[in-house]
Amino acid sequence: MLAVSGLAVLVFAPLAVVFAEALRNGLEAALESLGNPDARSAIRLTLTVAAIAVPLNAVFGIAAAWAVTKFDFPGKALLMTLIDLPFSVSPVVAGLCIVLLFGANSTLGGWLVAQGYPVVFALPGIVLATLFVTFPFVARELIPLMIEQGRAEEEAALSLGASGLRTFLTVTLPNIRWALLYGVLLSNARAMGEFGAVAVVSGKIRGQTATMPITIEMLYNEYLAIAAFSLAAVLTLLALVTLGLKTVLELRYADQLAATGHR
Repeated sequence: MLAVSGLAVLVFAPLAVVFAEALRNGLEAALESLGNPDARSAIRLTLTVAAIAVPLNAVFGIAAAWAVTKFDFPGKALLMTLIDLPFSVSPVVAGLCIVLLFGANSTLGGWLVAQGYPVVFALPGIVLATLFVTFPFVARELIPLMIEQGRAEEEAALSLGASGLRTFLTVTLPNIRWALLYGVLLSNARAMGEFGAVAVVSGKIRGQTATMPITIEMLYNEYLAIAAFSLAAVLTLLALVTLGLKTVLELRYADQLAATGHR
């Protein structure tokens, strides 16, 4: 009962407030605020960044987990530390590092701007910041499972003449697919909701580099409560869709998920 009460206060009550405030003046007013070009731009940018960052993180996470669990090499402990680095570094600090490295006043950043490829205050910088803060999620879901599974199956496939790619596709990937899915879902949720690092590198340019969380803050600070809560409701719905997909997969593939320890 105490746990249910805690969930109600910490999770369900804020969600109810978001939707109640968004619909305070009716559905028509909420939809009208979402039709604003700045709101549409924020939604489009957020989905674009997630569509780029999440697949890249899936690839990077698989590669990192594969290297850590299937091979012994000098610097393995350092790699594990680097994977966990985004958990210990403030997103704001990460964003500042990107600005210092790729900003127009830096050597590399200045050259990129001169070539017509700015990173900071543009889409590439937002993607880089999102990649940094979401990188550990996929790798951290895969590493414990792949350690538990060991190397025997891959070594058997290789000894029978299978190539490395075929071994990965036919042996490793089927064994890690559910953990990979969980990591991707977590990465996607964080990518859409990230604020700190993106706020630093984006410049908060309305209609251009302002993602949904940043636009929500800007609208709220301007006392446009209906517009802010309407956009927050959309962001919440996207998170609920992700959660719903996770729940459906859990119900449909309960036995397979139990084998990976996610039940």
